[in-house]
Amino acid sequence: MVTRDLAIGLIFFTQTTVGILGNFSLLCHYIILSFTEYRWRSTDFIHKHLIIANFLALLCKGVPQTMAAFGRKHFLSDIGCKLLLFLHRVGRGVSIGSICILSVYQAITISPGNCRWAELKVKAPKYIFPSIFLCWVLQMLVNIIFPIYLTSTLSDKNITDKKDFGYCSSVRHDKTSDSLYGLLLSFPDVLCLGLMLWASSSMVFLLYRHKQTSLESRATKTILLLVSTFVYFYTLSSIFQLVMSLFDNPSLILVNVAAVVSVCFPTVSPFLLMSHNSKVPKVPSPKKNV
Repeated sequence: MVTRDLAIGLIFFTQTTVGILGNFSLLCHYIILSFTEYRWRSTDFIHKHLIIANFLALLCKGVPQTMAAFGRKHFLSDIGCKLLLFLHRVGRGVSIGSICILSVYQAITISPGNCRWAELKVKAPKYIFPSIFLCWVLQMLVNIIFPIYLTSTLSDKNITDKKDFGYCSSVRHDKTSDSLYGLLLSFPDVLCLGLMLWASSSMVFLLYRHKQTSLESRATKTILLLVSTFVYFYTLSSIFQLVMSLFDNPSLILVNVAAVVSVCFPTVSPFLLMSHNSKVPKVPSPKKNV
C-alpha cells in the first residue's frame, strides 16, 4: 500500500469514526432524556431523524470508502453496491429535508403572535411528523432509479464503458439521460435550499428586529449555524460532483476528496447540536406534601 492510499484511508477512518461517535453520543443523550421527566420539544423529533440520516450517510459512504482506501475494493456484490449507494442517497436527502423542516419550523415559531403566521404557528408542531414522513418517502422514490446503472467491481459483466468510483462503478450513458436525471435528483434539493435561505433570512430579520427570549434566541442561532454549515458543505460537495461529471474517468484523488466532503456535515452536525445544547435539562424535583 502506497503512502497516499494509507493517508486517504486514515482520513476516511478518522472522519467516519468521529462522525459515528458524535451521532451515537447525541442519540444516547436522547435515550437518557426518555427516562426523565423532560418535556420533549418538537425540534427533538427532527433531530432524531437527522441522526438516523447521518448514520446512513456515514455507514454507507464512509465505511466502504475507508475499506476501499485500505485496498479492500472488491468486497461488495452488485446488490450490496446498489443498496449502499441508494441508502447513502436517501440519508443525504433526508438530511437536507430535516434541516429544511427545522429552519422553516423555527422561523414560524419565533414569528410575532400578531403576524400573518399566527394561525400556522399554533398548528406547526402537528405538521412535523407528516413532513418528515413525506421527506423519507420522497427521497426513496426519487433515488430508486439511482442504483440501476451501478455495478460492483466484483461484477463479471463485460462492461468497458464505465466510471470507476473505487468499490463501485457506474455505467456511462448518453448526456441527455444524465442531464434529465440530474435535474430530477436536484429538484428536491434546490427546493429545500430555497426554503432554507428564506427561513434563515426571516430568522435573522426577526432576531434583529424583535427582542426574543434567551432560550428562543439560542435555539435560533443554533439552527442558523447548522443551516450555514450545511449550505457550505453542500455547495462544496455539489461543485466536486459537477467537476466529476465532466470527466469520463475522474481521478481517484478527485473521487476521494468528493467522498470526504460529502460526509463532512454528518460528521460535524451532532457536535454543533451538542455544543449549543450541552446541558441535559434537570429533572424537576417532586413537590413536597404540605
